[in-house]
Amino acid sequence: MSEELSDLLKVRREKMDEFRAQGMEPYPYSFAVTDSAAGLLARYGGLKEHEESPADISVAGRIMTKRGHGKASFATIQDGSGRVQIYGKLDVIGAQKYELYQKLDIGDFVGVTGQVFKTKTGELTVRVRDFRLLSKSLHPLPEKWHGLQDKELRYRERYVDLIVNPEVKEVFVKRSKIVSLIRRFLEARGFLEVETPILHVLQGGAAAAPFETFHDALGMPLFLRIAPELYLKRLLVGGFEKVFEMGRVFRNEGMSYKHNPEYTMIEIYQAYADYNEIMKLTEELIVSAAQEVLGKLEIEFRGDKINLAPPWKRITLSDALKEAGIDLEGQGEAGIRKVAKQKGVEGADEIGIGKIINVLYDKFVEPNLRQPTFIVDHPLETSPLAKKHRSKPGEVERFELIIAGMELANAFSELNDPVDQRGRLKQQAELKAAGDLEAESMDEDFLRALEYGMPPAGGLGIGIDRLVMVLTNQASIRDVLFFPHMKPLAEAKPKPEEIELLDEK
Repeated sequence: MSEELSDLLKVRREKMDEFRAQGMEPYPYSFAVTDSAAGLLARYGGLKEHEESPADISVAGRIMTKRGHGKASFATIQDGSGRVQIYGKLDVIGAQKYELYQKLDIGDFVGVTGQVFKTKTGELTVRVRDFRLLSKSLHPLPEKWHGLQDKELRYRERYVDLIVNPEVKEVFVKRSKIVSLIRRFLEARGFLEVETPILHVLQGGAAAAPFETFHDALGMPLFLRIAPELYLKRLLVGGFEKVFEMGRVFRNEGMSYKHNPEYTMIEIYQAYADYNEIMKLTEELIVSAAQEVLGKLEIEFRGDKINLAPPWKRITLSDALKEAGIDLEGQGEAGIRKVAKQKGVEGADEIGIGKIINVLYDKFVEPNLRQPTFIVDHPLETSPLAKKHRSKPGEVERFELIIAGMELANAFSELNDPVDQRGRLKQQAELKAAGDLEAESMDEDFLRALEYGMPPAGGLGIGIDRLVMVLTNQASIRDVLFFPHMKPLAEAKPKPEEIELLDEK
């Protein structure tokens, strides 16, 4: 900390003590607010010069600007709705209080009472009759924070970012509206929001590495959930036909512009539906969110023009590979492994054919899909919880939704055959025993639930953070998380390009 800044901090603490000495507590318990900044503009925006509000109002907020000295001075305060100008004058406030008024700093929270008028320049202003210091700011706001290019500092001190950059706050307001819209959309269609455990005895529901913890009283390890899928399916067994859960999931993986170790996901399950019906639901949900929150379906994201107007393209994974110049049809195992080696797939001689196909897709197809596209019919080997395709051996009824080179949703016709599911989980257990940290666990309780009978169903998972990224044109997932995970300042930070590649290796 520089000597200059230390002096500034010292001066602010001295002012705090002076307010106390003058009988004004710098951290009072409350203040009676009658109006917001936006509310004042709506109510009194039509005032003419020399007109005043008929009665006093009270408004509170953070001081963002100050100007003027002597017997009168202006300031701007900011509340949750916007900004409004205030005007303090010696002969109105009184000598003793005006002396304290002049000691207010940028960053302080203040509550003011007075009448509303318009200045000669037409700016709506509150003439301060009385004021209260509501919170003394002991740390000055940075002068050049707005437009700061060091985004890491803005992520670390998001509270400052939100104070001085209204456009950042607006992103999170839109995020909240999107989340609210999704809930209302599903509830209007008869879905019930539920809650399932975040601490799991076994990892399951997705191919991902978990975070592990330990419960002292039970004397057993537990995992932070990587997905709520297996518990939500238990609810289908129990008789709930339309359920969804929105909440945090945790994956012990790399970081990039589209990955954070914890993120928000919604999972949706509908009895008696298959992946075709879920595809339609996905399209309707996202289109509805865009239309209601943005008022349009043509948007921009990371420099791409995206058209969300339905219907969206549907293409099989196999045909998508063909469009990318990789035709695996009729190649056989040896032929596919040969293509994989030519394309630089690591471990092409050891990993399964399904994984090879996924790697080729991830590398050569997904990044190049800009417009909304459903990639349907995936390899059986990589989808242990999905129903086998009704007409394509070796594949499952699964789709992924890709927008702007990024997976936003994943869905299945859900596997409800307990014998088939047991066989596939047994294979996963063998992979886990061989060192595959992302393989599914052998969950006997889930299998027992399936043996009681689960109706045919379609299931869907949507990454809320990525959806918000697309709908608000934010380049990084960290731009739509209030407090993204960061390395401690004491540690050497990787270069931006290294962060981008952490999860791609």
